[in-house]
Amino acid sequence: MSLHGRSSAVHRAGDRLANERHLADLQAAADRLDLGGQARTYAEELFLSAAGDLDDRSKRAVVAASLYAGALVAGERRSQRTVADAADVSRLTVQSRWKELLDGAGLEPPDW
Repeated sequence: MSLHGRSSAVHRAGDRLANERHLADLQAAADRLDLGGQARTYAEELFLSAAGDLDDRSKRAVVAASLYAGALVAGERRSQRTVADAADVSRLTVQSRWKELLDGAGLEPPDW
């Protein structure tokens, strides 16, 4: 997935290193959620696109929201509660952030 028309490599070099711990947390939560490769890739892209200069607490919230949104985009829907538990945040954290991540990436939330 390429967000905002950028290739993944544009932000991955420095941003990946700066967010290594958060990306490891994202992968550990993705393991607990049994997410496939595509959902993980989407979640990482969303996280890296939004993480910027956020503080650690905010990055934890973005990890959770990225997992939820990435799973949706990949067709691997998980409940907000399940994602929140896997990422060790509140369900409200996921609920309040996932749509803005998709919007910021130029993606539409799914219609149910």
